[in-house]
Amino acid sequence: MARGRPQTSIYKFTVVTIVLGSICSGVYAREHKQTIWPGKTWNVAKSPDAVGWSSEKLATAKAYGNSIHTSAVMIVQGGEVVDQWGDFDKKLTSYSIRKSLISALYGIYASEGVIDVNETLDQLGIDDSPDPLTKEEKRARIVDILRARSGIYHPVDFETPGQKRLRPARGSHAPGTFWFYNNWDFNVLGTIFEKKTGKKIGEAFYERIAKPIGMQDFRPDDVFYLGGHDSTHPAFLFEISARDLARFGLLYLQHGRWKNKQVVPEAWVKKSTHANEMIQLNGVDAGGYEYLWWVEYGGKHLAEATLPGMYSARGAGGHYVLVVPSLDLVIVHRVDNDAPTKDIKSVTEQGLRPLVTNETFGHLVRLILEAKTKGT
Repeated sequence: MARGRPQTSIYKFTVVTIVLGSICSGVYAREHKQTIWPGKTWNVAKSPDAVGWSSEKLATAKAYGNSIHTSAVMIVQGGEVVDQWGDFDKKLTSYSIRKSLISALYGIYASEGVIDVNETLDQLGIDDSPDPLTKEEKRARIVDILRARSGIYHPVDFETPGQKRLRPARGSHAPGTFWFYNNWDFNVLGTIFEKKTGKKIGEAFYERIAKPIGMQDFRPDDVFYLGGHDSTHPAFLFEISARDLARFGLLYLQHGRWKNKQVVPEAWVKKSTHANEMIQLNGVDAGGYEYLWWVEYGGKHLAEATLPGMYSARGAGGHYVLVVPSLDLVIVHRVDNDAPTKDIKSVTEQGLRPLVTNETFGHLVRLILEAKTKGT
């Protein structure tokens, strides 16, 4: 709360609580009807008004989105597209959404016994150079890394200046005890995955997720790698369209099931989307973070638009896959911050462009939710 403005801040909080509370009340809550599964293409509502949304208010949301450099939005309820605008079929680098995507692969291969999430880096034979890992760091398990609690603060090539500045000293926290959003963790998950499965990330994602749920645009070579001199573990990034990310969001909304097939284990989805610990980002309570997903916890998730049980995948610059189970809803938001060339310097610089912040995206989500008119 800002100093000197307590009454205004409390008033704004109360108004937001009342508005969003009414959306999830008996009048506005989604009555969970049978899912309209996409076929080769998405099913699109004849008009938002026909399915319980205000076209006029969605136009207001779209106008706001255009003012904040949104490149694409998809709003999907019950498997049907309520509204969409922008280049929703354009493949763009998704930055840190990569983490939620690979998490799903870990869930699949862990359930099949190919990956044991309780294995340590020492047991896996994972190290780094030019600076090797310590004996204590090698005690970190895959599950600690999936939860961003590895206790490993090794230099990494692909990270923001903020991550580098805030990175704790090596050896300052034991594995599994302290949350820190650390690209070393996320990069090494790519190395471990390919070592354990014998498959490239793009190949596995295409075969085990993209094909089964009918992604229209994704291909195996849409995953690319960025390496450097500080670590042997490169970053992996996905180029993926909004309409394919919407399918991924729907898959998680349906507990990992697509039509009659369980694609991602239901238990894995549940672990990924429920938190029991408040994390802090830049010293501020930020909700929960589990298995590479941002999760509502303690009423914290999005500025202006937090609803109970919501969770999201997020990428630098303003890429979001937001899942709202209470409304049977998926919202995908994209920005076009693709780098002109796929090298660490260019991709990092583009990722740092201040396009859509958590605050501006939260306001857009609030405008979208306020367009919902009745429980359909």
